[in-house]
Amino acid sequence: MKDNMLIVHGGAPTAVMNASLYGAIRAASASGAVGRIYGAQGGTRGVLEGNYIDLSVLPEETLEALPTTPASFIGTSRFPVETGDYDRIVDRLVEDGIRYLLITGGNGSMDTCGKIARAVTRRAPGRGIKVAGIPKTIDNDLAGTDHAPGFGSAARYLAASVAELSQDIASLPIHVCVIESMGRNAGWLTASAALAKPSAWKDEVQGSKAAPGAATGADAVQDDRLGPHLIYVPEIAFDEEKFLDEAKTLYDRLGGVVVVVSEGLRGKDGKPIVPLIFQTGRSVYYGDVSAHLCGLIIRRLGIKARSEKPGVLGRCSIAHQSPVDREEAITAGREAAAAALSGKTGVMVGFRRLSSKPYACETFLVPVEEVMLHERTLPIEYLNAERNGIKESYLDWCGPLLGGVLPVFAWRPGARCGGEKS
Repeated sequence: MKDNMLIVHGGAPTAVMNASLYGAIRAASASGAVGRIYGAQGGTRGVLEGNYIDLSVLPEETLEALPTTPASFIGTSRFPVETGDYDRIVDRLVEDGIRYLLITGGNGSMDTCGKIARAVTRRAPGRGIKVAGIPKTIDNDLAGTDHAPGFGSAARYLAASVAELSQDIASLPIHVCVIESMGRNAGWLTASAALAKPSAWKDEVQGSKAAPGAATGADAVQDDRLGPHLIYVPEIAFDEEKFLDEAKTLYDRLGGVVVVVSEGLRGKDGKPIVPLIFQTGRSVYYGDVSAHLCGLIIRRLGIKARSEKPGVLGRCSIAHQSPVDREEAITAGREAAAAALSGKTGVMVGFRRLSSKPYACETFLVPVEEVMLHERTLPIEYLNAERNGIKESYLDWCGPLLGGVLPVFAWRPGARCGGEKS
C-alpha cells in the first residue's frame, strides 16, 4: 500500500498560494509513490480533527485553475498550536497513514513545521514521516531565502496601484494622498511602491517610443510629478514632525503629493503610532495609520488629504498576479514534494538569486531550524539618506519579481500642472 501525503496551509493567503498547492499535487501524482493526496481543511486545526479534502480526485479543470485562483483552495488558519498539540498531530499522521507532510506558510507556519518535525523524531521515530515547508508570505520576511512566493504579486499590486493613483493626483494636484501598505515589521512590500515611478523601469523599456527612458528633461519633470514622493518603512522610527515638514515642502512645490507608509510604523519609543485594534499571539490588527496621518495633515497644515488602504485586496489580486511569482510558487510546491519523497525532512524550499539582470534564481533546501520565527527585515542600505525613499539597488532586486514592466501611461511633455505652485 502506498503512503499518503497531506498538505497544510497556514497564515494569511496570497495570490499564489494555490499555485504552490498545484505544484505539490502535480509532483506527488507524477511520482507514483503516493497513495492519496489530502489537503487539511482550515490549516492545522484540520489536521488535529482529521478534516481532509481528497485532492487526488480533483477534476482536471479544477486542478488547472488552481494557479490563477486567489487565496487558499483548502482553507488556511491562524490556529494557535499549543505544546501538547504537536504530539497529537504526529499521532494523527500515523493513524491516517500520512508519511509526507507539506506545510505552506510564513514565519509562524515554518515554526510549526519545525516543531512537528521534532515531534516526529520524538514520537514516531520509526515511521519515516517526512516534513517539508513551502515558503509563503507577502511580507517577504522569511529567513533563509532571497524572497518568498506571494511577495512578487503583492508588490506588483501595490506598485501598479500607486502608479495609477499617482496619475490621478498629478491630474488634480490639490491634496496629499497617503496609501497604507501591509507589513508589520518588515518594509519589503512598502518599499516596492517605488517601482510605480516611470524611471524605475527605464532599462526594461529603453527603445520603446512610449517609454519614459532615463529621467532627464521632460521625463525628469514627469518622474518628479508622479508619486510616490515619500515612502516610510517600519525599520525606521517615524518622526511625525519631520513627516509634516516633508509633506508640506512637496505640497508647496507640486500641489499633489503621494505618500506610502507601512501599517507597522512606530515612533521613537518603539510603540505603533496608532494604537492596535486587536492582538492575539502573533496576529495583529493595526489601527488606521493612513487615516491618522491624513488627519495630522488636515489639522496641522490645513491641507486637504485623503487616505487609501488596499489591505487584503493587495494580497488576493489575480488581476495583478505576477507570472514570475506564480511560476516560482509552482516550483516551490513541486520541490517541497520532491524533497519529502526523496527522504528529506525538516527542510524548507528556498530561492537563491543568481542574477537580477537578467533575472535568474535557483531553489535549494534550507534547514527549517534556520527559518523558524527568524524575521528578515528590509536592510537599511536600501533606503535613501533621508530615510523617506528607496534606492535604485532595491529596485534592481525587486523589479524582476513583479514579472514584467508596469503599463506606460501617456504624459503631457513640458506641460504645466493646473494646480502647480509658483
